[in-house]
Amino acid sequence: MKYDFASIEKKWQRKWLEEKPFTAVTGDKTREKFFGLIEFPYPSGQGLHVGHARPFTAMDIICRKKRMQGYNVLFPIGYDAFGLPTENYAVQHHIHPAKVTHDNIENFRKQLHMLGYSFDWDREVNTTDPSYYKWTQWIFLQMFKHGLAYKASMPVNWCTSCKIVLANEEVVDGVCERCGGEVIRKEKSQWMLAITKYADRLIDDLDDLDFIERVKIQQKNWIGRSEGTEVDFTATNGDKLTVYTTRCDTLFGVTYMVISPEHPYLQQWKDQIRNWDEVAAYIEEAAHKSDFERGELNKEKTGVRLEGIEAVNPASGKQVPLFVSDYVLMGYGTGIVMGVPGHDQRDWEFATKFGLPIVEVVKGGDVTREAFTLKDDTGIMVNSGFLNGMTVKEAIPAMKKWVTEQGIGRPKTNFKLRDWVFSRQRYWGEPIPLVNCPKCGWVPLPEDQLPLLLPEVDSYEVTDTGESPLSKMTDWVNTTCPRCGGPAQRETDTMPQWAGSSWYFLRYMDPHNDKEFASKEALEYWSPVDWYNGGMEHTTLHLLYSRFWHKFLYDIGAVPTKEPYAKRTSHGMILGEGGEKMSKSRGNVVNPNDIVDQYGADTMRLYIMFIGDFEKAATWSNDAVKGSKRFLDRVWNLAESASDSYDVTPANEAVIHKTIKKVTEDVDSLKMNTAIAAMMTMVNELNANGCTRGDLKYLLLLLNPFAPHITEELWENLGFAAQTGKMCCQAEWPVADESKTVASTVELAVQVNGKLKGTISMPTDSEEKAVVDAALAVEKVRKATEGMQIIKTILVKNRLVNLIVKPAK
Repeated sequence: MKYDFASIEKKWQRKWLEEKPFTAVTGDKTREKFFGLIEFPYPSGQGLHVGHARPFTAMDIICRKKRMQGYNVLFPIGYDAFGLPTENYAVQHHIHPAKVTHDNIENFRKQLHMLGYSFDWDREVNTTDPSYYKWTQWIFLQMFKHGLAYKASMPVNWCTSCKIVLANEEVVDGVCERCGGEVIRKEKSQWMLAITKYADRLIDDLDDLDFIERVKIQQKNWIGRSEGTEVDFTATNGDKLTVYTTRCDTLFGVTYMVISPEHPYLQQWKDQIRNWDEVAAYIEEAAHKSDFERGELNKEKTGVRLEGIEAVNPASGKQVPLFVSDYVLMGYGTGIVMGVPGHDQRDWEFATKFGLPIVEVVKGGDVTREAFTLKDDTGIMVNSGFLNGMTVKEAIPAMKKWVTEQGIGRPKTNFKLRDWVFSRQRYWGEPIPLVNCPKCGWVPLPEDQLPLLLPEVDSYEVTDTGESPLSKMTDWVNTTCPRCGGPAQRETDTMPQWAGSSWYFLRYMDPHNDKEFASKEALEYWSPVDWYNGGMEHTTLHLLYSRFWHKFLYDIGAVPTKEPYAKRTSHGMILGEGGEKMSKSRGNVVNPNDIVDQYGADTMRLYIMFIGDFEKAATWSNDAVKGSKRFLDRVWNLAESASDSYDVTPANEAVIHKTIKKVTEDVDSLKMNTAIAAMMTMVNELNANGCTRGDLKYLLLLLNPFAPHITEELWENLGFAAQTGKMCCQAEWPVADESKTVASTVELAVQVNGKLKGTISMPTDSEEKAVVDAALAVEKVRKATEGMQIIKTILVKNRLVNLIVKPAK
């Protein structure tokens, strides 16, 4: 009978939906729980692609295996549907974002069903559902009440294409992460979340987590903790110039200082700066560059010297020139830096360009040629007053002590991480539940009035002024103050697309609760997520943000664990044929619908797991897909040829238990490709040895998480469903018997003086005497040794025996 994958797959997809074998039960104490999580997909216009399918399939395999091992498994699904991906699609196609979201989720859901994922569909969530974003708004209000949400006017990243403010994490290689548009700096009043208050904990708590090392490193580098000193220089007009440095030992080497183009001092000093027109033009030019462009180490050094104001070096007492330059960012440190060209290469290049003095304060290099950037702490201080003769290791604390005693410095821990820009001037996002009252200031909406619904609009396009489309809806904007009852206005900015995904894993635990975001019982039972798989591109976005939200909720007693995820793994991308990143513009995007139509969902699942190392990028091959289909055809044919016996064939015991051991271990370590290879080897041996239904049962159990449709059909056809009263996915995962992973008998080659004379079958690990006796009984061996004396025996256990002979005397 032909393997009719289309009808078989539809049959089992319907059956799983009707019988709900994947439903999780909160509070089931009879089994160990397992919460497997994948990142929220964006239900954008293109729907599911093979890049999405790879992590989905991996976690589905893990969760299916865990269920078969007896775990109470929570494997939910939801959609991160607010934000730019949906709204940009809506604007481009002139379709309301609500309809775009509805239609795309329907399409996404069909594709997920099509691929046979074992989601608990009773726990499906959608960030645009008011019953969901009610609790997103509630969490924001708790942050506001605890002082973590505040409004500030500041330079922000402005996407000139999306006409939206971007968080630093959303600017990639100097352009908008979403559209690739130009990003400039712009002054705007924004809602901020004080993630920097959690910076130390976000680093320190990584040590207790089972995250892959590159994820930990990326988070630590992004947060960028450094231990240093704040030092107060003085401008010649009397203003204080505070800098942050990790090398206060080099103070005597400061020969100039640089101030950020955004620093408020520049506007204050406007009348004191003799070349203000030149400085103002430079400030305007810097506003069109992103932080990434400005911070590049190898970019050309630019700047303008401030004529009329200089700085005084507190160590040497000398006046040094003061420049404005775009490589200094207002958002990092104090917005002012000291230039030590003798021992920092960027400072050396700047000083060389502008003809500034270069002073050696750490002995060992030739500062006339390049900066001497000694990385260890054994360098000897020179030209440094009371520090002369000290090592760098001795000089740093000595100078730190001196500036502290002088009242011009203090120890300081600094971070690269900036507070999270949380408001967006767009329509498609969660409304911020605050009103602005002339008397009371910003006032939170009472919690019993949540959710604050997003108003229905006809025009949702972005405004050229940079204001939210909601700002034009005066009937919605104008309201009364919850505190004094006077006239007030609603906040018209909305939350960013990362808001809803910062806590979704908690809602999965109790998705239908209308009294709280999740019950205490559900949170205590399911927390934390046992295994979470997501892309590396979200390490400094969703992963960082959700850890921050979770820690805040832990601090206010709303969740029982300080971290949301116990384990975090990442997947590599699937590249298009030719090794390029898949994109619509290149025309190399692979639609899973096409693969399923031609080869079936099981083939699709199997191939994206077999394509290569899960954590590394892999290149798609349309020809290689056919190999996975041929393997499934062989499984089907093997089942049709299997004998009716439910016993296990002795000759197959070793390969069965080897494969059980290999697949069990490989799934747990995300080595899906080698697990599939082991099952292919098993099929080869079952074909060679002949197999029974009893042999095939083990193959079906191991293959079920990878190819659930064909294995369920064969499980039923071969009588196992009738025998057990269970589907294959509900059966017990097999356990390897170590004693049976080695065959009971082995074939040994028999050689005489290195020439093959035959083979013998012997018990595994037989002793040498027994092997030699059996070898001498072989006809060709007996003839070859007649009249000969055995002078030596070479036994390679379980492989061969070589009899070394010579004529008898």
